[in-house]
Amino acid sequence: MFCRNQTTRATVARGSALEMEIRRGKYRKSLYVNTTQDSDIQKKIDHEIRMRDGACKLLAACSQRDQSLEAAKSLQTCSTRIMAYMSELQKMKEAQVMQKATRRSSDAGPMDDRLPCKGKVAISDLRIPLMWKDTEYFKNKGELHRCAVFCLLQLGGDIFDTDMVIVDRTLTDICFDNTIVFGEAGPAFELRVELYSCCSEDDFSAGSTPRKLASKLSSSLGRSAGKKLRAAMEPGPCSPVSNGGASPLLLPVPSVPGPKYHLLAHTTLSLSHAQDSFRTHDLTISGNEECSYWLPLYGSVCCRLAAQPQCMTQQMMSGPLKVSQLGGGPPSWTKVYAVLKGTSLSCYQRQEDVQDGGVDPAFTIAISKETRIRVSEKDAQGKAQNVCISNQYGGEDVTHILTTDSREETHRWMEAFWQHFYDMSQWKQCCDDLMKIEQPSPRKPTPVTPKQGSLYHEMAPLAAPSCEGLLLQDNAVSAEIRALLSSYYNDSY
Repeated sequence: MFCRNQTTRATVARGSALEMEIRRGKYRKSLYVNTTQDSDIQKKIDHEIRMRDGACKLLAACSQRDQSLEAAKSLQTCSTRIMAYMSELQKMKEAQVMQKATRRSSDAGPMDDRLPCKGKVAISDLRIPLMWKDTEYFKNKGELHRCAVFCLLQLGGDIFDTDMVIVDRTLTDICFDNTIVFGEAGPAFELRVELYSCCSEDDFSAGSTPRKLASKLSSSLGRSAGKKLRAAMEPGPCSPVSNGGASPLLLPVPSVPGPKYHLLAHTTLSLSHAQDSFRTHDLTISGNEECSYWLPLYGSVCCRLAAQPQCMTQQMMSGPLKVSQLGGGPPSWTKVYAVLKGTSLSCYQRQEDVQDGGVDPAFTIAISKETRIRVSEKDAQGKAQNVCISNQYGGEDVTHILTTDSREETHRWMEAFWQHFYDMSQWKQCCDDLMKIEQPSPRKPTPVTPKQGSLYHEMAPLAAPSCEGLLLQDNAVSAEIRALLSSYYNDSY
Protein backbone atom coordinates (compact mmCIF):
# COMPACT_ATOMS: atom_id res chain seq x y z
CA MET A 1 0.00 0.00 0.00
CA PHE A 2 2.84 2.38 0.85
CA CYS A 3 4.58 1.75 -2.45
CA ARG A 4 1.33 2.22 -4.33
CA ASN A 5 0.62 5.56 -2.63
CA GLN A 6 4.18 6.67 -3.19
CA THR A 7 3.89 5.82 -6.89
CA THR A 8 0.60 7.68 -7.10
CA ARG A 9 2.06 10.80 -5.52
CA ALA A 10 5.04 10.70 -7.86
CA THR A 11 2.74 10.34 -10.85
CA VAL A 12 0.58 13.25 -9.79
CA ALA A 13 3.60 15.45 -9.07
CA ARG A 14 5.53 14.78 -12.24
CA GLY A 15 2.88 13.78 -14.75
CA SER A 16 2.98 10.90 -17.17
CA ALA A 17 6.16 9.38 -18.54
CA LEU A 18 5.46 10.93 -21.93
CA GLU A 19 5.05 14.38 -20.38
CA MET A 20 8.33 13.97 -18.50
CA GLU A 21 10.14 13.03 -21.70
CA ILE A 22 8.72 16.12 -23.40
CA ARG A 23 9.84 18.27 -20.51
CA ARG A 24 13.32 16.74 -20.60
CA GLY A 25 13.50 17.52 -24.29
CA LYS A 26 12.35 21.09 -23.68
CA TYR A 27 14.90 21.44 -20.89
CA ARG A 28 17.76 20.21 -23.06
CA LYS A 29 16.63 22.52 -25.84
CA SER A 30 16.38 25.48 -23.45
CA LEU A 31 19.88 24.77 -22.16
CA TYR A 32 21.19 24.72 -25.73
CA VAL A 33 19.36 27.95 -26.50
CA ASN A 34 20.68 29.59 -23.34
CA THR A 35 24.24 28.48 -24.12
CA THR A 36 23.94 29.82 -27.66
CA GLN A 37 22.48 33.11 -26.40
CA ASP A 38 25.31 33.42 -23.87
CA SER A 39 27.84 33.02 -26.66
CA ASP A 40 26.04 35.53 -28.88
CA ILE A 41 25.89 38.15 -26.13
CA GLN A 42 29.56 37.62 -25.30
CA LYS A 43 30.42 38.17 -28.97
CA LYS A 44 28.39 41.38 -28.93
CA ILE A 45 30.24 42.56 -25.83
CA ASP A 46 33.64 41.84 -27.42
CA HIS A 47 32.54 43.60 -30.61
CA GLU A 48 31.39 46.74 -28.76
CA ILE A 49 34.61 46.81 -26.73
CA ARG A 50 36.57 46.88 -29.99
CA MET A 51 34.27 49.60 -31.31
CA ARG A 52 34.74 51.58 -28.11
CA ASP A 53 38.52 51.33 -28.41
CA GLY A 54 38.31 52.54 -32.00
CA ALA A 55 36.12 55.46 -30.93
CA CYS A 56 38.68 56.37 -28.26
CA LYS A 57 41.45 56.43 -30.84
CA LEU A 58 39.28 58.48 -33.17
CA LEU A 59 38.46 60.95 -30.45
CA ALA A 60 42.13 61.41 -29.64
CA ALA A 61 42.92 61.92 -33.34
CA CYS A 62 40.11 64.32 -34.29
CA SER A 63 41.09 67.92 -34.95
CA GLN A 64 37.68 69.32 -35.99
CA ARG A 65 34.77 70.02 -33.69
CA ASP A 66 32.13 68.10 -35.64
CA GLN A 67 34.39 65.06 -35.87
CA SER A 68 35.01 65.16 -32.12
CA LEU A 69 31.29 65.35 -31.38
CA GLU A 70 30.53 62.38 -33.62
CA ALA A 71 33.37 60.32 -32.14
CA ALA A 72 32.21 61.14 -28.60
CA LYS A 73 28.69 60.10 -29.58
CA SER A 74 30.01 56.75 -30.85
CA LEU A 75 31.96 56.29 -27.63
CA GLN A 76 28.87 56.95 -25.50
CA THR A 77 26.76 54.56 -27.59
CA CYS A 78 29.31 51.74 -27.38
CA SER A 79 29.70 52.12 -23.63
CA THR A 80 25.93 52.04 -23.11
CA ARG A 81 25.62 48.93 -25.25
CA ILE A 82 28.35 47.16 -23.28
CA MET A 83 26.55 47.87 -20.01
CA ALA A 84 23.22 46.69 -21.48
CA TYR A 85 24.73 43.45 -22.80
CA MET A 86 26.39 42.78 -19.45
CA SER A 87 23.03 43.26 -17.73
CA GLU A 88 21.30 40.89 -20.17
CA LEU A 89 24.03 38.29 -19.65
CA GLN A 90 23.60 38.51 -15.88
CA LYS A 91 19.81 38.08 -16.21
CA MET A 92 20.28 35.00 -18.38
CA LYS A 93 22.68 33.46 -15.85
CA GLU A 94 20.19 34.03 -13.06
CA ALA A 95 17.39 32.52 -15.16
CA GLN A 96 19.48 29.41 -15.82
CA VAL A 97 20.14 28.96 -12.10
CA MET A 98 16.44 29.32 -11.32
CA GLN A 99 15.58 26.85 -14.08
CA LYS A 100 17.97 24.25 -12.68
CA ALA A 101 16.65 24.78 -9.16
CA THR A 102 13.06 24.32 -10.35
CA ARG A 103 13.98 21.11 -12.18
CA ARG A 104 15.72 19.66 -9.11
CA SER A 105 12.73 20.41 -6.89
CA SER A 106 10.79 17.24 -6.13
CA ASP A 107 7.61 19.22 -5.48
CA ALA A 108 7.50 20.74 -8.95
CA GLY A 109 4.10 20.07 -10.46
CA PRO A 110 2.75 20.73 -13.95
CA MET A 111 3.72 24.18 -15.16
CA ASP A 112 1.90 26.48 -17.53
CA ASP A 113 4.45 27.19 -20.25
CA ARG A 114 2.18 29.58 -22.10
CA LEU A 115 4.02 32.74 -23.09
CA PRO A 116 2.71 35.75 -25.03
CA CYS A 117 3.87 36.23 -28.58
CA LYS A 118 6.59 38.71 -29.47
CA GLY A 119 6.04 41.81 -31.54
CA LYS A 120 7.52 44.90 -33.17
CA VAL A 121 7.72 48.19 -31.29
CA ALA A 122 8.50 51.35 -33.25
CA ILE A 123 9.15 54.88 -32.08
CA SER A 124 9.18 57.76 -34.54
CA ASP A 125 8.67 61.53 -34.87
CA LEU A 126 10.57 62.36 -31.69
CA ARG A 127 10.00 66.00 -30.74
CA ILE A 128 11.29 67.64 -27.56
CA PRO A 129 9.99 71.21 -27.11
CA LEU A 130 12.29 73.94 -25.77
CA MET A 131 11.40 76.83 -23.49
CA TRP A 132 13.73 79.74 -24.23
CA LYS A 133 13.48 83.02 -22.38
CA ASP A 134 11.80 85.85 -24.27
CA THR A 135 15.01 87.87 -24.37
CA GLU A 136 16.86 84.93 -25.90
CA TYR A 137 14.39 83.76 -28.52
CA PHE A 138 12.39 86.84 -29.52
CA LYS A 139 14.92 89.61 -28.90
CA ASN A 140 17.98 87.51 -29.75
CA LYS A 141 19.92 88.84 -26.78
CA GLY A 142 22.54 87.17 -24.67
CA GLU A 143 25.24 84.67 -25.48
CA LEU A 144 24.37 82.18 -28.22
CA HIS A 145 24.37 78.86 -26.36
CA ARG A 146 24.81 75.92 -28.71
CA CYS A 147 24.70 72.20 -27.81
CA ALA A 148 25.00 68.91 -29.68
CA VAL A 149 22.29 66.43 -28.69
CA PHE A 150 21.19 62.93 -29.62
CA CYS A 151 18.95 60.21 -28.20
CA LEU A 152 19.71 56.67 -27.12
CA LEU A 153 16.76 54.30 -27.18
CA GLN A 154 17.02 51.03 -25.28
CA LEU A 155 14.63 48.09 -25.15
CA GLY A 156 16.14 45.11 -23.38
CA GLY A 157 19.52 44.43 -24.93
CA ASP A 158 18.79 46.42 -28.11
CA ILE A 159 20.12 49.98 -28.21
CA PHE A 160 19.81 52.41 -31.09
CA ASP A 161 20.96 55.99 -31.46
CA THR A 162 19.49 58.87 -33.40
CA ASP A 163 21.32 61.39 -35.53
CA MET A 164 23.15 64.20 -33.78
CA VAL A 165 21.43 67.61 -33.84
CA ILE A 166 22.97 71.01 -33.11
CA VAL A 167 20.58 73.05 -30.95
CA ASP A 168 20.56 76.77 -30.19
CA ARG A 169 17.93 79.42 -29.46
CA THR A 170 16.83 79.56 -33.08
CA LEU A 171 15.04 76.21 -32.58
CA THR A 172 11.77 75.77 -30.75
CA ASP A 173 11.90 71.95 -30.81
CA ILE A 174 14.56 69.27 -30.90
CA CYS A 175 13.49 67.07 -33.80
CA PHE A 176 14.72 63.56 -34.60
CA ASP A 177 13.41 62.16 -37.87
CA ASN A 178 14.64 58.62 -37.25
CA THR A 179 12.18 55.72 -37.16
CA ILE A 180 13.56 53.03 -34.87
CA VAL A 181 12.03 49.54 -34.80
CA PHE A 182 12.64 46.89 -32.13
CA GLY A 183 11.81 43.51 -33.62
CA GLU A 184 11.65 41.16 -30.60
CA ALA A 185 9.65 42.92 -27.89
CA GLY A 186 7.26 41.37 -25.41
CA PRO A 187 4.08 43.01 -24.08
CA ALA A 188 5.88 43.88 -20.83
CA PHE A 189 8.49 45.94 -22.71
CA GLU A 190 10.07 49.06 -21.25
CA LEU A 191 11.51 51.45 -23.82
CA ARG A 192 13.94 53.88 -22.22
CA VAL A 193 14.56 57.12 -24.07
CA GLU A 194 17.66 59.07 -23.04
CA LEU A 195 18.58 62.54 -24.29
CA TYR A 196 22.31 63.31 -24.20
CA SER A 197 23.75 66.80 -24.57
CA CYS A 198 27.19 68.32 -24.97
CA CYS A 199 28.16 71.97 -25.20
CA SER A 200 29.56 72.44 -28.70
CA GLU A 201 31.29 75.74 -27.93
CA ASP A 202 34.10 74.27 -25.82
CA ASP A 203 37.58 73.88 -27.25
CA PHE A 204 37.82 70.26 -28.36
CA SER A 205 40.97 70.49 -30.44
CA ALA A 206 43.02 69.13 -27.58
CA GLY A 207 44.04 65.85 -29.12
CA SER A 208 47.75 66.75 -29.07
CA THR A 209 47.69 68.80 -25.86
CA PRO A 210 48.31 65.86 -23.48
CA ARG A 211 51.27 64.73 -25.55
CA LYS A 212 52.76 68.24 -25.59
CA LEU A 213 52.20 68.50 -21.86
CA ALA A 214 53.75 65.07 -21.34
CA SER A 215 56.79 66.09 -23.41
CA LYS A 216 57.31 69.23 -21.31
CA LEU A 217 56.92 67.30 -18.08
CA SER A 218 59.26 64.55 -19.24
CA SER A 219 61.97 67.10 -20.01
CA SER A 220 61.43 68.77 -16.64
CA LEU A 221 61.36 65.60 -14.53
CA GLY A 222 64.19 63.81 -16.24
CA ARG A 223 64.42 60.97 -18.70
CA SER A 224 63.46 58.08 -16.38
CA ALA A 225 60.54 59.70 -14.53
CA GLY A 226 59.38 61.50 -17.64
CA LYS A 227 59.32 58.27 -19.62
CA LYS A 228 57.08 56.64 -17.01
CA LEU A 229 54.77 59.64 -16.96
CA ARG A 230 54.57 59.74 -20.74
CA ALA A 231 53.73 56.00 -20.85
CA ALA A 232 51.02 56.53 -18.25
CA MET A 233 49.41 59.41 -20.16
CA GLU A 234 49.42 57.76 -23.58
CA PRO A 235 47.03 54.90 -24.42
CA GLY A 236 48.67 51.51 -24.24
CA PRO A 237 47.59 47.87 -24.64
CA CYS A 238 46.60 47.64 -20.97
CA SER A 239 45.17 51.11 -20.52
CA PRO A 240 41.43 51.80 -20.29
CA VAL A 241 41.59 53.30 -23.77
CA SER A 242 42.68 50.02 -25.31
CA ASN A 243 41.39 47.15 -23.23
CA GLY A 244 40.04 45.01 -26.03
CA GLY A 245 42.06 42.03 -24.81
CA ALA A 246 41.32 42.71 -21.18
CA SER A 247 38.39 41.65 -19.06
CA PRO A 248 35.00 43.18 -19.93
CA LEU A 249 34.84 44.32 -16.31
CA LEU A 250 36.81 47.44 -17.34
CA LEU A 251 33.58 49.19 -18.30
CA PRO A 252 33.93 52.85 -17.27
CA VAL A 253 34.20 55.21 -20.24
CA PRO A 254 37.91 55.79 -20.86
CA SER A 255 39.13 59.25 -19.96
CA VAL A 256 40.27 60.72 -23.24
CA PRO A 257 40.53 64.37 -24.28
CA GLY A 258 37.59 65.77 -26.18
CA PRO A 259 33.86 66.41 -25.74
CA LYS A 260 31.77 64.40 -23.30
CA TYR A 261 28.03 63.89 -23.47
CA HIS A 262 25.89 64.10 -20.37
CA LEU A 263 22.43 62.72 -19.69
CA LEU A 264 20.08 65.69 -19.94
CA ALA A 265 16.68 63.98 -19.72
CA HIS A 266 15.06 60.57 -19.88
CA THR A 267 11.73 58.74 -19.83
CA THR A 268 10.46 55.16 -19.99
CA LEU A 269 7.61 54.13 -22.30
CA SER A 270 5.61 50.93 -21.98
CA LEU A 271 2.65 49.17 -23.57
CA SER A 272 0.18 51.63 -22.04
CA HIS A 273 1.81 54.44 -24.06
CA ALA A 274 1.43 52.63 -27.40
CA GLN A 275 -1.19 54.36 -29.55
CA ASP A 276 -1.69 54.73 -33.26
CA SER A 277 -1.23 58.51 -32.95
CA PHE A 278 1.17 61.27 -31.92
CA ARG A 279 1.23 61.60 -28.11
CA THR A 280 2.98 63.64 -25.39
CA HIS A 281 4.80 61.97 -22.50
CA ASP A 282 6.45 63.28 -19.36
CA LEU A 283 10.21 63.75 -19.36
CA THR A 284 12.50 63.59 -16.32
CA ILE A 285 15.17 66.32 -16.55
CA SER A 286 18.68 65.95 -15.16
CA GLY A 287 21.13 68.77 -14.46
CA ASN A 288 20.42 72.46 -14.03
CA GLU A 289 21.16 75.85 -15.61
CA GLU A 290 24.68 75.84 -14.21
CA CYS A 291 25.66 72.89 -16.41
CA SER A 292 27.37 73.70 -19.69
CA TYR A 293 25.24 71.11 -21.50
CA TRP A 294 21.97 72.55 -20.15
CA LEU A 295 19.04 73.26 -22.46
CA PRO A 296 15.69 74.75 -21.36
CA LEU A 297 13.31 71.80 -21.77
CA TYR A 298 9.56 71.95 -21.20
CA GLY A 299 9.65 68.58 -19.47
CA SER A 300 7.82 66.61 -22.14
CA VAL A 301 8.60 64.55 -25.20
CA CYS A 302 6.28 64.02 -28.17
CA CYS A 303 6.48 60.89 -30.29
CA ARG A 304 4.53 58.14 -31.96
CA LEU A 305 4.89 54.76 -30.25
CA ALA A 306 3.34 51.87 -32.18
CA ALA A 307 3.34 48.13 -31.55
CA GLN A 308 2.53 45.19 -33.80
CA PRO A 309 2.25 41.82 -32.00
CA GLN A 310 2.89 38.77 -34.13
CA CYS A 311 -0.65 37.53 -33.56
CA MET A 312 -1.83 40.54 -35.61
CA THR A 313 0.63 40.14 -38.49
CA GLN A 314 1.32 36.40 -38.83
CA GLN A 315 -0.76 33.29 -39.38
CA MET A 316 -1.20 31.68 -35.97
CA MET A 317 -3.02 28.61 -37.31
CA SER A 318 -4.31 27.34 -40.64
CA GLY A 319 -5.91 24.21 -42.00
CA PRO A 320 -9.05 22.66 -43.54
CA LEU A 321 -12.33 23.00 -41.64
CA LYS A 322 -16.02 22.45 -42.07
CA VAL A 323 -18.06 25.50 -41.04
CA SER A 324 -21.74 25.88 -40.35
CA GLN A 325 -23.73 28.77 -38.93
CA LEU A 326 -26.08 27.80 -36.14
CA GLY A 327 -29.68 28.52 -37.08
CA GLY A 328 -33.17 27.13 -36.87
CA GLY A 329 -32.74 24.38 -39.47
CA PRO A 330 -30.29 21.51 -39.78
CA PRO A 331 -26.62 22.53 -40.12
CA SER A 332 -25.30 23.05 -43.64
CA TRP A 333 -21.56 22.40 -43.74
CA THR A 334 -19.14 24.30 -46.00
CA LYS A 335 -15.62 23.05 -46.59
CA VAL A 336 -13.06 25.87 -46.26
CA TYR A 337 -9.40 26.46 -45.68
CA ALA A 338 -9.24 28.65 -42.57
CA VAL A 339 -6.48 31.04 -41.44
CA LEU A 340 -6.36 32.47 -37.91
CA LYS A 341 -4.70 35.87 -38.01
CA GLY A 342 -5.37 39.18 -36.32
CA THR A 343 -8.99 39.82 -35.42
CA SER A 344 -10.57 37.29 -37.76
CA LEU A 345 -10.71 33.70 -38.86
CA SER A 346 -10.56 34.01 -42.66
CA CYS A 347 -12.24 31.20 -44.57
CA TYR A 348 -11.08 30.56 -48.16
CA GLN A 349 -12.55 28.19 -50.69
CA ARG A 350 -9.15 26.67 -51.50
CA GLN A 351 -5.71 26.57 -49.90
CA GLU A 352 -4.26 27.98 -53.13
CA ASP A 353 -6.26 31.18 -52.59
CA VAL A 354 -4.23 31.88 -49.47
CA GLN A 355 -0.93 31.30 -51.25
CA ASP A 356 -1.91 33.57 -54.15
CA GLY A 357 -2.43 36.47 -51.77
CA GLY A 358 -4.73 38.38 -54.13
CA VAL A 359 -7.89 36.40 -53.42
CA ASP A 360 -10.30 37.63 -50.75
CA PRO A 361 -11.72 35.07 -48.30
CA ALA A 362 -15.20 33.71 -48.96
CA PHE A 363 -16.23 34.92 -45.49
CA THR A 364 -14.67 35.78 -42.15
CA ILE A 365 -15.50 35.04 -38.53
CA ALA A 366 -14.63 37.77 -36.04
CA ILE A 367 -12.10 36.85 -33.34
CA SER A 368 -11.84 39.49 -30.64
CA LYS A 369 -11.58 39.81 -26.87
CA GLU A 370 -15.40 39.60 -26.66
CA THR A 371 -15.59 36.38 -28.70
CA ARG A 372 -16.80 33.32 -26.79
CA ILE A 373 -15.52 29.90 -27.74
CA ARG A 374 -16.28 26.42 -26.43
CA VAL A 375 -16.00 22.77 -27.38
CA SER A 376 -19.22 20.82 -27.88
CA GLU A 377 -19.82 17.17 -27.16
CA LYS A 378 -18.64 14.38 -29.44
CA ASP A 379 -20.50 13.76 -32.65
CA ALA A 380 -22.73 10.74 -33.21
CA GLN A 381 -19.78 8.53 -34.18
CA GLY A 382 -17.79 9.69 -31.13
CA LYS A 383 -14.76 10.56 -33.24
CA ALA A 384 -14.57 14.35 -33.16
CA GLN A 385 -15.77 17.41 -31.27
CA ASN A 386 -17.12 20.64 -32.66
CA VAL A 387 -15.82 24.12 -31.85
CA CYS A 388 -18.47 26.79 -31.30
CA ILE A 389 -17.53 30.45 -31.85
CA SER A 390 -20.06 33.06 -30.72
CA ASN A 391 -20.05 36.82 -31.46
CA GLN A 392 -22.59 39.58 -31.03
CA TYR A 393 -23.75 41.48 -34.11
CA GLY A 394 -26.31 44.22 -33.55
CA GLY A 395 -27.22 42.86 -30.13
CA GLU A 396 -27.82 39.32 -31.43
CA ASP A 397 -25.66 36.26 -30.86
CA VAL A 398 -24.27 34.65 -33.99
CA THR A 399 -22.64 31.25 -33.53
CA HIS A 400 -20.47 29.40 -36.04
CA ILE A 401 -19.67 25.72 -35.62
CA LEU A 402 -16.30 24.36 -36.75
CA THR A 403 -15.52 20.70 -37.16
CA THR A 404 -12.35 18.83 -38.13
CA ASP A 405 -11.50 15.35 -39.35
CA SER A 406 -10.01 14.17 -36.06
CA ARG A 407 -9.97 14.83 -32.36
CA GLU A 408 -6.28 15.76 -32.58
CA GLU A 409 -7.01 18.48 -35.15
CA THR A 410 -9.76 19.87 -32.93
CA HIS A 411 -7.31 20.00 -30.04
CA ARG A 412 -4.77 21.85 -32.19
CA TRP A 413 -7.32 24.45 -33.22
CA MET A 414 -8.50 24.93 -29.64
CA GLU A 415 -4.95 25.37 -28.41
CA ALA A 416 -4.36 27.96 -31.16
CA PHE A 417 -7.51 29.84 -30.14
CA TRP A 418 -6.56 29.88 -26.45
CA GLN A 419 -3.06 31.08 -27.29
CA HIS A 420 -4.54 33.76 -29.55
CA PHE A 421 -6.86 34.99 -26.82
CA TYR A 422 -3.98 34.98 -24.35
CA ASP A 423 -1.85 37.07 -26.73
CA MET A 424 -4.70 39.54 -27.14
CA SER A 425 -5.16 39.83 -23.39
CA GLN A 426 -1.46 40.64 -22.94
CA TRP A 427 -1.04 43.07 -25.85
CA LYS A 428 -4.33 44.82 -25.00
CA GLN A 429 -5.13 47.85 -27.20
CA CYS A 430 -2.52 46.80 -29.77
CA CYS A 431 -4.88 43.97 -30.79
CA ASP A 432 -7.91 46.19 -31.38
CA ASP A 433 -6.60 47.36 -34.75
CA LEU A 434 -3.32 46.85 -36.55
CA MET A 435 -1.07 49.84 -35.86
CA LYS A 436 0.96 51.13 -38.76
CA ILE A 437 4.74 50.92 -38.61
CA GLU A 438 6.77 52.56 -41.34
CA GLN A 439 9.99 50.85 -42.26
CA PRO A 440 13.00 52.98 -41.28
CA SER A 441 14.93 54.43 -44.18
CA PRO A 442 18.64 53.54 -44.27
CA ARG A 443 20.80 56.07 -42.52
CA LYS A 444 23.26 57.78 -44.82
CA PRO A 445 26.76 58.83 -43.80
CA THR A 446 27.44 62.54 -43.68
CA PRO A 447 28.24 63.73 -47.23
CA VAL A 448 31.80 64.77 -47.93
CA THR A 449 32.24 68.52 -48.34
CA PRO A 450 35.39 70.66 -48.65
CA LYS A 451 35.03 71.86 -45.05
CA GLN A 452 33.33 68.97 -43.30
CA GLY A 453 32.66 65.28 -43.89
CA SER A 454 31.84 62.07 -42.11
CA LEU A 455 34.42 60.69 -39.72
CA TYR A 456 35.10 57.76 -41.99
CA HIS A 457 35.86 59.90 -45.03
CA GLU A 458 37.84 62.45 -43.03
CA MET A 459 40.34 59.83 -41.83
CA ALA A 460 42.41 60.08 -45.03
CA PRO A 461 43.31 63.78 -44.57
CA LEU A 462 44.16 63.11 -40.94
CA ALA A 463 46.61 60.43 -41.98
CA ALA A 464 48.50 62.76 -44.36
CA PRO A 465 52.24 63.21 -43.59
CA SER A 466 51.78 66.93 -43.01
CA CYS A 467 49.29 66.38 -40.17
CA GLU A 468 50.16 65.85 -36.56
CA GLY A 469 48.11 63.29 -34.64
CA LEU A 470 47.74 59.78 -33.40
CA LEU A 471 47.32 58.24 -36.82
CA LEU A 472 50.82 59.29 -37.90
CA GLN A 473 52.51 57.19 -35.27
CA ASP A 474 51.59 53.86 -36.80
CA ASN A 475 50.13 53.09 -40.23
CA ALA A 476 48.65 49.88 -38.82
CA VAL A 477 46.76 51.89 -36.24
CA SER A 478 45.38 54.12 -38.99
CA ALA A 479 44.15 51.11 -40.95
CA GLU A 480 42.70 49.60 -37.79
CA ILE A 481 40.73 52.75 -37.00
CA ARG A 482 39.32 52.97 -40.51
CA ALA A 483 38.32 49.29 -40.39
CA LEU A 484 36.70 49.67 -36.98
CA LEU A 485 34.78 52.76 -38.00
CA SER A 486 33.66 51.21 -41.26
CA SER A 487 32.46 48.13 -39.36
CA TYR A 488 30.65 50.33 -36.85
CA TYR A 489 28.82 52.23 -39.58
CA ASN A 490 27.85 49.01 -41.35
CA ASP A 491 26.46 47.50 -38.13
CA SER A 492 24.57 50.68 -37.26
CA TYR A 493 22.93 51.14 -40.65
